[in-house]
Amino acid sequence: MEISNIDSCQIGVIGLGYVGLPLAVEFGKQLTTIGYDISPERIAELRDGRDSTLEVSDEELRQAARITYTDRLEDLAECNIYIVTVPTPVDDSKRPNLVPLQHASRALGSVIGRGDVVIYESTVYPGATEEVCIPIIESVSGLTYNKDFFAGYSPERINPGDKEHRISNILKVTSGSTPEVADFVDALYRRVIAAGTHKASSIRVAEAAKVIENTQRDVNIALINELTLIFDRLGIDTEEVLEAAGTKWNFLPFRPGLVGGHCIGVDPYYLTHKAQEIGYHPDMILAGRRINDGMGAYVAQRAVKLMTRRKIHVSGSRVLVMGLAFKEDCPDLRNTRVVDIIEEFRSYNADVEVFDPWVDPEEAMQEYGIRVLTAPPEENRYDAIIIAVGHHQFRQMGADRIRSMGKEQCVLFDVKYLLPKDRVDARL
Repeated sequence: MEISNIDSCQIGVIGLGYVGLPLAVEFGKQLTTIGYDISPERIAELRDGRDSTLEVSDEELRQAARITYTDRLEDLAECNIYIVTVPTPVDDSKRPNLVPLQHASRALGSVIGRGDVVIYESTVYPGATEEVCIPIIESVSGLTYNKDFFAGYSPERINPGDKEHRISNILKVTSGSTPEVADFVDALYRRVIAAGTHKASSIRVAEAAKVIENTQRDVNIALINELTLIFDRLGIDTEEVLEAAGTKWNFLPFRPGLVGGHCIGVDPYYLTHKAQEIGYHPDMILAGRRINDGMGAYVAQRAVKLMTRRKIHVSGSRVLVMGLAFKEDCPDLRNTRVVDIIEEFRSYNADVEVFDPWVDPEEAMQEYGIRVLTAPPEENRYDAIIIAVGHHQFRQMGADRIRSMGKEQCVLFDVKYLLPKDRVDARL
């Protein structure tokens, strides 16, 4: 490995979304950094000092004095450290979609030079970096891994919309393809991660650590969601049960809900894919996934039952779904499970409208074919209202304002526990 002085590093960050931009900005405060993205529109807004994901403020963008932005791959040629932060989604069959990662690796193969280091941050199954990505770089570049160029893996820990847990104050796992590279990658990240680092013994260990972080949360939430299904049939309020159980010091404070987003609802499928590839069927993880993937339909079905009891004709009814983003106070639409609620209502021929002041209406239409209202709807309009996302604007509206949008017999279902129990008709 030829690079030893971190101050001489020129860093290229490939992918400037929710993960890549905050990282590029932190490095750009100290080191020469080039942020690369294939979207000219994204590059244009960043050059104008704006971040549409709202993860980085205008002031933070100004503070990154040593960063430039480009959509021209050739501009990365002078870099000697490459950090890949592209998405790793799943396809319609819940199988890992590595196409963005493969495209990024091919692009890197055309610009990487001798002695350079490529660090992957995208969530993958154990082994993917060295089994999928590295061979592509070798093939395109003609260079040999761990002789001409080197690799590291440092899984992202970005939490979209979270203004408390930022990239610099979340401990970072690091790893490298040789002991020397591992030390270098660890030292590089320590320059921008005030919370410190944890150096894993190998790239595969770091990959596995990332993928189980969200798998663990997914399984725990699935347990609470299944308990919710049981308690509903028993006529017991789940929140009251969890509050009572929570008086024990070691009871974990998980709550029922929709499990979407770019991590928790996706990452377990990467691990289960690899497990099945080596001949092991991961029963618990897949069972949890099935439960969590079914919660959107369950919410709609419960609301439909309540509407029927009130003699509201569901077919042709008007339903308002409040929130489309995958989590509160965030414009991120990736893998939002609110769409499952919408689709289930539409299967009953209900007329569904969506209100979300956070999301980009054009993105919602492009990704899901859903028209989004960005201002509160008119009063006395809906037969059912579903509070699906916990945006602070919805909490501020209060029960009276939200109920005013519904008709006299309107069913109000609070998925997020925003309103007092006695002001709603149902909640998870």
